[in-house]
Formats: sequence, C-alpha cells, structure tokens
Amino acid sequence: MYYNHPGFQNTGMRHLDDLTMMNRLIVSGEGSVSAVPDRVLLTIGVITENQNLSVAQKENAEKTTSVIQTLMSLGIPQSDIQTSNFRVEPQYNYENGQQQFRGYRVEHQLQVTVKDIRQTGQAIDQAVANGANSISSIQFTVSNPDAFYNQALSLAIQNAQQKAVSMARALQVTLRPVPIIVQEVSQSLPPRPVPFQAVMYAQSAETPIQPGENKITASVKVQYTYS
Repeated sequence: MYYNHPGFQNTGMRHLDDLTMMNRLIVSGEGSVSAVPDRVLLTIGVITENQNLSVAQKENAEKTTSVIQTLMSLGIPQSDIQTSNFRVEPQYNYENGQQQFRGYRVEHQLQVTVKDIRQTGQAIDQAVANGANSISSIQFTVSNPDAFYNQALSLAIQNAQQKAVSMARALQVTLRPVPIIVQEVSQSLPPRPVPFQAVMYAQSAETPIQPGENKITASVKVQYTYS
C-alpha cells in the first residue's frame, strides 16, 4: 500500500515534469572532415577454366601461390593477404536452346591490405604479371578512422549549436546553452570500393593510382530548452 505524506516532495518526478513543460528547440547538425588515405584494400583474383576440374584447380592454385609470393616479396606480410572468396562453377554454352557443358571455372579472390599506399600500382602490376587476371576493387582507407570521425562529431555539435542560436535569436527567446538531449544520428560509412577492371598493363610504366581524399561525416540531433 502506498501513502503520500503531505510533506513529502518527489523531486525526481517534479524535475521530470519541469523538463516536459519546458519549451523545446530541436536542431540537427552535421560535420565532415577530409582524410588522406594511408592504406588501400585490393581485391585480387585468379580465374582459371578447363574442361578437367583437377587441371583448373591445379592451375589456379599454382597461379594464386605465385601471386601471394610476389606480393610478399614486395614487403606485404602474409597476414595482410587473405582469401575473401573461393568458388568452383561449371560453365555452359547455350546453342539453339540446348545446354552444352563447356568446362569448369575456378576463382580465388584475395583481399590484400597495402599499408604503404605508394606501392599500390606496383602491387597491382606485379600481381597481374605473375598470374592474377582479376582486380575487382580498390578501397582507400585511413588507419585511424575513429580520430577523424570524432573530429566530425565535434563539428556536427558546433553546427547544431549555431543553428539553435540563430533560431532563438529569430524567435526572440532566451536559449539555455546546455542541451538536455544530444543524440548521435549516424556514423560515417566506410568508402565504397572502386570497381577496377583488369586490363593489359604496359610493362614500361607503373599503373597510376590516385588515392584522393576520404570524406568522413557525422550527424547529431540536439534538443535545447528556451524561455
């Protein structure tokens, strides 16, 4: 059984009611920073086809091993070279509505982390020269994305605060400087991989790769009160 003593005051509930009755001003903020990538993720593949599955698998294994050894000779540690996809599929030709078996296709894809971004073009060229025939994507990243994201988050809060001040000035009200709610809306997504077609490379020049910059963004929603 609950008794409410006349002299008892529930300060917690009263504080909650006060907040509920206050005038609210809700704003969103966004911040972004540019980061120069310092590493790259490559998806390098070896594709072989043969009517004999054993032959296709053996050829694929030999070429994949050659690619891995070549990358390691460039100073890329084995721990930064890992299989991302391996599949074996039968291949067919269709003529006059008839399905004709053509052979087997074996595909082995490696995800390679190149920590010295200056080696990107050399790594691609050497991999292709030693058996790789598929470069499906290049993804430039930064080694410490959290540091850049936190900078973007600070800018997002500042952006929200500036909006709140402008709105309060336009409404001719007094804004309380400390917000009652600050909500992180979204986190910056990693950059999308860039499709990269395997083509014939000139032996006289290294493949030019331009990392550009990554844009890292953050968004917040902030609630202020005013009087």
